[in-house]
Amino acid sequence: QVQLVESGGGLVQAGGSLRLSCAASGRTFGSYAMGWFRQAPGKEREFVSSISQSGGSTYYADSVKGRFTVSRDNAKNTVYLEMNSLKPEDTAVYYCAARYWSSSYLYTEYNYWGQGTQVTVSS
Repeated sequence: QVQLVESGGGLVQAGGSLRLSCAASGRTFGSYAMGWFRQAPGKEREFVSSISQSGGSTYYADSVKGRFTVSRDNAKNTVYLEMNSLKPEDTAVYYCAARYWSSSYLYTEYNYWGQGTQVTVSS
């Protein structure tokens, strides 16, 4: 069982930056690939980024590539999403998720989810 708690969301102007954190419980954090997803009102949940168990492999949606950076600290059981050059279309609730073993861009393949953190980018 893994419990995930996101933090770091907020209101920011376009062009600004935010850093999201996702703290995980349990002693097996290093066994899980981690993903970040987002969901805007009236839209489906979409893949943002994922990172392998060791952090050696990272993946990004085209819409955030070059602006967002995912990382993890297995000693702290935490995964991060550094978001730069934010745009109004990045406004959404951001969720972190854990998937045993390998990462995926499909939200249906993740086993555990956080409660989400709101990111609002004003124009």
